[in-house]
Amino acid sequence: MKGLFAKARISLLITFYKSGFVCTPVNINHTGVSVFVNANSSFSLYPECPPMGLETLKIDDFQLHASTTKRYGLGAHRGRLNIQAGLYEDDLYDGAWCAGRDDPLQWFEVDARRLTKFTGVITQGRSSLWSSDWVTSYKVMVSNDSHTWITLKNGSEDLIFSGNREKEIPVRNIFPVPVIGRYIRVNPRSWFNSGNICMRVEILGCPMPGDGRNEVITTDNLDFRHHSYKEMRQLMKVVNEMCPNITRIYNIGKSHSGLKLYAIEISDNPGEHEAGEPEFRYTAGAHGNEVLGRELLLLLMQFMCQEYLSGNPRIRHLVEETRIHLLPSVNPDGYEKAFEVGSELSGWSLGRWSNDGIDIHHNFPDLDSILWEAEAKKWIPRKMFNHHVPIPEWYLSKNASVAVETRALIAWMEKMPFVLGGNLQGGELVVTFPYDKTRTQGVSREPTPTPDDHVFRWLAFSYASTHRLMTDASQRVCHTEAFAKEDGTINGASWHTAAGSMNDFSYLHTNCFELSMYVGCDKFPHESELPEEWENNRESLLVFMEQVHRGIRGVVRDLQGRGIANAIISVEGIGHDIRTAADGDYWRLLNPGEYRVTARAEGYSFAIKKCEVGYEMGATRCDFVIGRTNLSRIKEIMEKFNKQPIRLPVRQLQARRSRARRLGT
Repeated sequence: MKGLFAKARISLLITFYKSGFVCTPVNINHTGVSVFVNANSSFSLYPECPPMGLETLKIDDFQLHASTTKRYGLGAHRGRLNIQAGLYEDDLYDGAWCAGRDDPLQWFEVDARRLTKFTGVITQGRSSLWSSDWVTSYKVMVSNDSHTWITLKNGSEDLIFSGNREKEIPVRNIFPVPVIGRYIRVNPRSWFNSGNICMRVEILGCPMPGDGRNEVITTDNLDFRHHSYKEMRQLMKVVNEMCPNITRIYNIGKSHSGLKLYAIEISDNPGEHEAGEPEFRYTAGAHGNEVLGRELLLLLMQFMCQEYLSGNPRIRHLVEETRIHLLPSVNPDGYEKAFEVGSELSGWSLGRWSNDGIDIHHNFPDLDSILWEAEAKKWIPRKMFNHHVPIPEWYLSKNASVAVETRALIAWMEKMPFVLGGNLQGGELVVTFPYDKTRTQGVSREPTPTPDDHVFRWLAFSYASTHRLMTDASQRVCHTEAFAKEDGTINGASWHTAAGSMNDFSYLHTNCFELSMYVGCDKFPHESELPEEWENNRESLLVFMEQVHRGIRGVVRDLQGRGIANAIISVEGIGHDIRTAADGDYWRLLNPGEYRVTARAEGYSFAIKKCEVGYEMGATRCDFVIGRTNLSRIKEIMEKFNKQPIRLPVRQLQARRSRARRLGT
């Protein structure tokens, strides 16, 4: 080890190769001297190392230091690439490290805690709605002991790198030659004229071999890399060819630019809805720049295929008892934009929206307001049901500002009798559940529970509690919220109000309970981090799927044993009903307990049962048989013999009763 340290010290004295490294003289306003900047920030004769993990939190707060700090909320621990400021600035969660003084003596330091080969730096300005702060040039220094520092040079001149020109777009500078050390400093030399020294940073570095440290590794033989649209299609095809008996590839429509929205079905009878078997879905990539969820679903389909073939009993049971749908890229147009720029360089928002500038996840009709207005006017259940709230006519018109991807999702959600779904997002570590919109108008955040709040809380906790980091209270916050203190879950409206979310729409318009999983702090992690992110989320992805088998299930039949479609299933004490599928089968997610359940359908009498839900996995069977009502049977007989239903006597009887009530008799 001593020899390794000696070599590391010598490596700090390297004189950079002049060939292939272009330097250009410029004038720096704050120093008043001519210096050199790298005119080709991506050029290097050496392989580039991955990010060390400031953004993904692999680098702890205590590894970050600074010369001075403006205040705690702008401390070194906030100098992480893509970190976001809180809703209210000047608090504990601001959007960068900002120096206490604006002079060329300031620095931002990272302690790698081991010998590391540093190959580059990525910088951003401060995340802020009100301030414009960024560094326009900087030096880089490296040390083994944090006392003796070597400045990167180009020959005899200190090397000065070009920084940012605005505050959001990341700028990457690759060193012409790697340098080895434990500590690295970024020393701002100039900054925006009207702003202050503020930075968000990521360091590119590879740990030196032999310097042992525990790392999360995976034993799964999967394709851990980022996939272009074409590569995604090819991977799905490979999975289908490996497991042709349990997979089917289909598309639900096209994106704005014409890319097909591919999904893969995993089931023991692909292409067919089996009566009594619940349907589950995962979607990802509604925000095209939130790439981690997309790759997790590609990994999940590979994993399930491999494990099914190897005879894994857990996976075989899931596949044989569930119809699973995985849609990895809802917004492929946005993804291609982010993918073209690459990990760490797409910033916080490039590729988030569809090609026509729409946020797909929040592009659904606002059914919350329609339901709440009906409740206020006491229209339920007389004029409107508390479930399957209809889509307003204006939303269905061609001129409505609705993305083609959203329309495709709605058609898919209406076609398939989904019971449970999760949409994977990025940039945080938390699971959110409906409602996503606050009930009080003009309020930005307040708890707004659904009638199924207890069920949603359990579903959210089932994912968060089995994730490796979500409920770890010792884990630092991604940006501003300490979600781990709340078990890694939150009601969507308690976080921030959002009308027209996919979660609320799914709950109010279909039978499907939908939640959002924010699966990592980094929206677009480097592919070297994908194995660890897979390990973080693998168990959660499986456990959440298994929750589709909780509650009650059954079939509603008539006296002849035929399934009744569109029958209503009501649970006493819960003001939200669901309906049966085409074969009369239903699934109602419930927590353990005893429930009084009613089944009814138009033209039929109703039936009531007590159904008990246990703690063990597996939904309780609760079937219903209901007969036709006398009036419906009379109508049926009259229509069978081409006669009109007897309406006049009924009307006369109603009029007689009304007259009697008025007379008080």
